[in-house]
Amino acid sequence: MTQEEKLLLKDLCARLPYEVIVSCAEGTVMGVHWDKVKLDASLLFELQNNDALSNVKPYLRPMSSMTAAEVLEYISLKESIVASDGITYSFETYKSIDWLNAHYFDYRGLIEKGLAIDATGLGIY
Repeated sequence: MTQEEKLLLKDLCARLPYEVIVSCAEGTVMGVHWDKVKLDASLLFELQNNDALSNVKPYLRPMSSMTAAEVLEYISLKESIVASDGITYSFETYKSIDWLNAHYFDYRGLIEKGLAIDATGLGIY
């Protein structure tokens, strides 16, 4: 399994509870092409067992597509501390990561790596 496939597998596993929509290239599983199907555990298991994970691309939203309201909601879920020098540091929490997954944001840069499809303007989420 390549590093890209490992990264994609980690991402897809984290998104399973949120029914991420994926595209599977032709010939991935029994010669079938799927586009815009909800990924579930059984499909992910089959894709991985058939060594077809490299043909799967989730539809994700770039971080830059976040609306102002979404930015505020996302920031409210992060943890912040103020250091002794007055600088405020912000940290991800399990709640902020869960929120990103639930709203299909690409926080791992999969779109830029060619491992995901930009869902902006497609109306699927």
